[in-house]
Amino acid sequence: MKIRIITPAPPRSRKGNRVTALRWARILRALGHHVEIEQQYQGGWCDLLVALHARRSFASIRHFRCEHPQLPLIVALTGTDVYQDLRTSPLARQSLEMATRLIVLQPLAIAEIPERVRPKARVIYQSAEPIRRRAAPAKSTFDVCVLGHLRPVKDPFRTALAARLLPASSRLQVLQVGAALSQEMAERARTEAACNPRYRWLGELPRWRARHTLARSRLLVLTSKLEGGANVVSEALAAAVPVLSSRIPGSVGILGEEYPGYFPFGEARLLAALLHRAETDTGFYEELRAWCQRLAPLIDPARERQSWESLLRELSPREARPGQPQLRGAGPSCPLPGFPTSP
Repeated sequence: MKIRIITPAPPRSRKGNRVTALRWARILRALGHHVEIEQQYQGGWCDLLVALHARRSFASIRHFRCEHPQLPLIVALTGTDVYQDLRTSPLARQSLEMATRLIVLQPLAIAEIPERVRPKARVIYQSAEPIRRRAAPAKSTFDVCVLGHLRPVKDPFRTALAARLLPASSRLQVLQVGAALSQEMAERARTEAACNPRYRWLGELPRWRARHTLARSRLLVLTSKLEGGANVVSEALAAAVPVLSSRIPGSVGILGEEYPGYFPFGEARLLAALLHRAETDTGFYEELRAWCQRLAPLIDPARERQSWESLLRELSPREARPGQPQLRGAGPSCPLPGFPTSP
């Protein structure tokens, strides 16, 4: 099959959507398909279109559905789709109607989808390759990693604020990896590093260096307000690094309802208490680590490949040919005249 993947993130970007698109392209090529990644669908033939982000890729989704009403269209829902845009954006909801299938990254996301289109949804957990060669964690410090670009939805400085509340005896060091996506964020990171001896901002790193920084850390801390199913959690599970996370559906859907490493979003004091406990209570730390080790099969690359194989089998070549009846659940062939065409 010829497959096009649409992602709003530009080439060479290290944003999550581009990372996901590149990983899916590798999987689909390994399955024998020809794959192209584009920021926007410009027209032309393909057997299948995969669009990341229901709202931001709406123009591409609409264009493809109008040009090829019988061909399969997969829309992959991001965290902002699931936990924000579906509630506020008619464009995002229209993308779901036009899709043949929907991809969500963890099962709790299905409950946020309008009931009429839930049968289209399939869960594909994001996989991560294990790190074969890794340095041992530092002995003089208890390093925790915050991995992700600095933007408000990530609440990126919550871990640094929590670190300030730790007792003087703590050896905790916060290693923050990620580009500042605004001048305000960059200035705040530099100011925090200058006045907080427990905090280091490493900036944007090549992926291999970011992964090795994570693998050398004692914990990954995820402080986001919302996530569709954070790839950094998959990376931590693959690296056998326990996770502390804000209690949001995107993390609960991966780590489980009873996981002991949650704190309320935005609560620096409760996060500080968890960090201190993980550093000083060996039994608690080992409980976190054992729990995360049991979840490793979820993010096995072979599992993600099998999920894609299963999804593509649903979209058989016979159904994909022009002139055949429209796939069940594919939605309208084109939005009604006058429907808005841009976010």
